[in-house]
Amino acid sequence: METELAKVDSIIGKHGMDRRALISVLLDIQDEFHYLPREALERVAEKMQLPAIQVYQVARFYKAFSLKPRGKHLISVCAGTACHVQEGATLVEKVGQLLRLAPGETTEDGEFTLETTNCPGSCPLGPVMIVDGVYHSRVAVNQVDQIIQPHAGYEEATRHD
Repeated sequence: METELAKVDSIIGKHGMDRRALISVLLDIQDEFHYLPREALERVAEKMQLPAIQVYQVARFYKAFSLKPRGKHLISVCAGTACHVQEGATLVEKVGQLLRLAPGETTEDGEFTLETTNCPGSCPLGPVMIVDGVYHSRVAVNQVDQIIQPHAGYEEATRHD
């Protein structure tokens, strides 16, 4: 835990103690740990001299933040109306079958997390699948495997013993 807190201190040092840097600090912490650990949030509050409740409110308000561990690779499938009518739900089902998880879950090896998202603003390009921040548009079910495959841990996560 000391190593993690040292990383948190380094991130805070990079952005400074100004409360306007809070979101940037939290984003970098999440990039480092793939979620916002409780101890990290407490350290941010302490070092930036902010009420802990304020730090938690920001962490819970923005969907970009997660208070539970996420995989190294985040797969989001749009569940908005336009994508839904264009087989977006089928994409979620296919990813779930390949990685053996449901939306909101992370593979046991910590490689992948599957989430559904509200409209990312790409309605004419639906259905949309976002993998590690890279948007894939007009995704057909038969493309899901090739979109996920280049990511580390894919073979392990999809192996059915």
